[in-house]
Amino acid sequence: MAHKLPDLPYAKDSLEPHIDAETMRIHHDMHHNAYVNFLNAALEDHADLQEKSAFDLLVEFDSLPDAVKPAVQKHAGGHVNHSMFWTLLSANGGGEPSGALATEINETFGSFDDFKAAFSAAAGGVFGSGWAWLVVDGEGNLKITTTANQDNPVFTEGSLPIMGVDVWEHAYYLKYQNRRPEYLGAFFNVVDWDQVGSYLAMVRAGEKVIALSDWVAAKRARLEELLGSLTE
Repeated sequence: MAHKLPDLPYAKDSLEPHIDAETMRIHHDMHHNAYVNFLNAALEDHADLQEKSAFDLLVEFDSLPDAVKPAVQKHAGGHVNHSMFWTLLSANGGGEPSGALATEINETFGSFDDFKAAFSAAAGGVFGSGWAWLVVDGEGNLKITTTANQDNPVFTEGSLPIMGVDVWEHAYYLKYQNRRPEYLGAFFNVVDWDQVGSYLAMVRAGEKVIALSDWVAAKRARLEELLGSLTE
C-alpha cells in the first residue's frame, strides 16, 4: 500500500487573507507531498511495513528496522503532522472554543486568552523548524508542548495531540517573512475549534487507558480515527 497525499478539505484560497493560496499550494502540494514520496521510497524494500499507516509506524517505531528509522521519524512524522494540520483549519474558523474544550482550557490555563498567549509563546519560541501542540498527556491533562522538525508528540512523549501549528518557515514565509508572531495570530483566525473539540472527545473516550501502551492495546480504533485514518 503506497501512502497517499490527502486532498485538502477546502480550496487553497479559502483561508485568505490569513493564509494565502500560494503558501497553501506550496505547503500541501510540494512539502507535504515530498514527505509522502520519501516515505514510500524508504519502505520500498519492506513490504510488511508498507501495509502500516504512517501513524502506526510512529507508534511502533522501536520495533522498526534500524535502516528505516531515520526516514520514518522524518517523513512519517511529516505526513501525520500535516494530515492533521489541514483538518484544523477552516474558512469559518477562529473565535473561541465552546463546550467541553472551552471548559478544559479554562480549567487548565485560567482562560482562553491565557491559553492563547501561552500557546503563541511556545510556538514563537521554537528554535528553527518544528511544531507547537495542545495535547492530552500521559496523565490525562491538557498541556502545551513543542517538537522539533517533524516529530509528533505521540513519538516524543506519548501524548495525544488535539491541535498543532506548523512553524516551519515554509508554512508562512511567503506572506509573513520572519514575522512568526503575525502568522500565529493569523492561525488563530482560522482554527476550527469544533474539530479540535472533536479530537478532544475522541481522546476522552479512552481516558482510563490514556497511557500510550494501554491506549494502543485497548483503543486502537480510536487512535486510527484520531490520526491513523488521516494517513493512508
